[in-house]
Amino acid sequence: MAKAKKPAVAKPGLKKIGHYAFIAGIVVAIIVALIPQLRGDPATWVLVILGVLVGLLNVTAKEITEFLVAALVLLISFGLTTLTLASLHTTLGVMWGNVITFIAPAAIIVAIKAIYVLAEK
Repeated sequence: MAKAKKPAVAKPGLKKIGHYAFIAGIVVAIIVALIPQLRGDPATWVLVILGVLVGLLNVTAKEITEFLVAALVLLISFGLTTLTLASLHTTLGVMWGNVITFIAPAAIIVAIKAIYVLAEK
């Protein structure tokens, strides 16, 4: 009799890294928006790398749908609110753009995970 496969479970240490990467991404997005001298390519790369870490380590198979729906809402609302936020204050527009720069790579990684899970079935 063949043994049933156990579902893959993220290791607690990796889950913690993903959790801290998420918090760090939001904090970096806010700090970079508040301090104009930090804006630029290095800050963008930090946000992208943190987003990739979150996508790889923080989202389990059970959370894929919820994460993708939330990320989709954020990415769609970005286009609708950017001009409004920027007209209120430049820093708000930059902050929102930084959050999107952080979330988009995570959403791409999780979407690829979802496609992989569907292809396995």
